[in-house]
Amino acid sequence: MTKKLGRIKIIKNLREIWSKEASDFTRWLAEEENLKLLSDTIGVDLELIRTEANVGRYNVDILAKDLNTNSNVVIENQIEDTNHDHLGKLITYAAGHDASLAIWIVRKAKEEHAKAVEWLNAHSDDNVGFFLLEIQVLQIGDSIPAPQFNIVVKPNEWAKAIKADNESKELTDTKQQQLKFWTEFKEYIEAQKTSFSCQTPRPQHWYTFSIGSSIAHVSAIVNSQKELLACELYIPKNKPFFNFLKTHKDEIEKSLGECNWVDASVASRVLVSLNLDEVMSEDNEKRANEFKWLLSKLQLMKKVFTPLLKEFSKQK
Repeated sequence: MTKKLGRIKIIKNLREIWSKEASDFTRWLAEEENLKLLSDTIGVDLELIRTEANVGRYNVDILAKDLNTNSNVVIENQIEDTNHDHLGKLITYAAGHDASLAIWIVRKAKEEHAKAVEWLNAHSDDNVGFFLLEIQVLQIGDSIPAPQFNIVVKPNEWAKAIKADNESKELTDTKQQQLKFWTEFKEYIEAQKTSFSCQTPRPQHWYTFSIGSSIAHVSAIVNSQKELLACELYIPKNKPFFNFLKTHKDEIEKSLGECNWVDASVASRVLVSLNLDEVMSEDNEKRANEFKWLLSKLQLMKKVFTPLLKEFSKQK
């Protein structure tokens, strides 16, 4: 017997849900679970800094932080169709807060404004990118309305990364291997349906992941000179947290195994490593094993360090 199925209805007038942009929609988006929905859509881990952040005589709706890069992100909301005024404000806010990402959320993106955002991405360097998203509210029968973000324009960061490296110098064989390795690792992680949000891969020996705090993040590392794989907790400029972790060294190493504790002036690290005969192998089975080891250690590090981060934050 076939079950009765409902029909999806799109609520076209967003003001039925949020009557005012500032007091309703912006406040809604600033809530942790809703900002997480946006983060999941664009693949960037966002953390709220504040709403209505000042830039001269104007206020950006939301100022956030990219937890992977620790850089500013501005979010401009418009629960109507795009217009020139909001496009100008988006650029002004991005400049005023030295943002790495500018996100414009609208009801409907007009073609001319979508092309303008595409132009901005094409003519900006790899240090800044622009997102244009439409928000829809969906409903089936009398169900609770459900928001959905749809990406209209996004920064082509992978192409920018390659372009930037090529402008300074041709990518070396090692850099090409690194880019290929991390690109395939990203695909592997996404296929595993993990809790990690993946950044755009870059031609470098590390690949960073947020664990929900700006205090520290985890990174996967591949070192072709030493034929070594590693995962690390990277702690930029926070000696108190590193010292706090050292008081829990026994329980940390009970879970992770023996770690390399590095206390440097710029940043501190806690590393777990694995030496192999060859890294970044072209052999599919070997590469799959490398990915499996890296992901398992990243997940274990997140499990071990997330509660300690929360405990440390409560003491501040």
